[in-house]
Amino acid sequence: MHVDLESVRDTLMARIKGEIDLATADDLRDIIDERLKREKYKAVILDLGGVSFIDSSGLGFILGRYKRITGQGGKLYIVRARPSVSRVLELSGIKKLIPVYATENEVFQN
Repeated sequence: MHVDLESVRDTLMARIKGEIDLATADDLRDIIDERLKREKYKAVILDLGGVSFIDSSGLGFILGRYKRITGQGGKLYIVRARPSVSRVLELSGIKKLIPVYATENEVFQN
């Protein structure tokens, strides 16, 4: 798993590559939460275009970031989820809580 973080306006972009599973979810959480502690963001965008697999630990990671950012009055978005990952998000009900877009530009336009 690898993550690139970038600040765009008042939004934290997290471009994730690899698998989000039991072996990687805690490290990913720590990386993003450390940035959220240091800076105030109105939104977090999780770019899952490079994610090839997600399990229940990965879903827990997403829900935890959702609770954290919404608890601060912000929003969480998911972009570029591959079909297999998108299906897991749909089956888990996450798509009912968190908006999913094809690109980050769509997030900024809405």
